Amino acid sequence: MGSEIFWAALALALVLEGLLPLLAPRGWRSTFQKLMQLRDGQLRFFGLCSVLLGLALLWLVS
Repeated sequence: MGSEIFWAALALALVLEGLLPLLAPRGWRSTFQKLMQLRDGQLRFFGLCSVLLGLALLWLVS
């Protein structure tokens, strides 16, 4: 059952990642271009925040 949950979570992440370019490609492209201008430290900070938020949500759900 553990691997089923992993694959379901991966599939859901792919669906969520694909929604913005599907629904608003111009806005997604503009946002992506802005992200490309950020420094490495800024990107790492956003990555860290994303990981911590994901872990907090997992903790709350379980």
